[in-house]
Amino acid sequence: MRVSIVPAALLLMLAPAQAAPPASPAGGWSWPLSPKPALLRAFDPPERPWLSGHRGVDLRAPYDGATVSAPAAGTVSFVGVVVDRPVVTIDHGNGLRSSFEPVDSTLRPGDAVAKGAVLGRSLPGHCGAAPCVHWGVRRGEVYLNPLAFVMDLRPSILLPPVRPGAGPGGSG
Repeated sequence: MRVSIVPAALLLMLAPAQAAPPASPAGGWSWPLSPKPALLRAFDPPERPWLSGHRGVDLRAPYDGATVSAPAAGTVSFVGVVVDRPVVTIDHGNGLRSSFEPVDSTLRPGDAVAKGAVLGRSLPGHCGAAPCVHWGVRRGEVYLNPLAFVMDLRPSILLPPVRPGAGPGGSG
């Protein structure tokens, strides 16, 4: 029996594509709240789609009624109530959608929005007494960490100190 070895690069090409957040801030997205908000609850996706988890981030709003802005240009795809909360969803193209709740908005599906355009105003109630906005991002049906679109989430790597004369071309 002859065993064929498939190169790893070929296996990677045959593997199903995984939706992944950008390695560094994506195309200049901006924060949906100003000033840069504090993080109240982090992204904590479930291991399986039907399990509980936190499929976005909760950002501290400066006050109830604060302006919520589009982090990137797109088209409004949904404005309505989901489980007693008003939600605004923006389609950014390439399968990317962002959603914000609870947000009171006068926009309608099909409206074009520019980066920084006002989507609406934050409403109280999502984070108890703290004013906040829940921000979610999906590519297709896969939830992504919204912070990956406004921050560089790559881990820091500590390098050992360089001894004098031990650098490239030096003697060590």
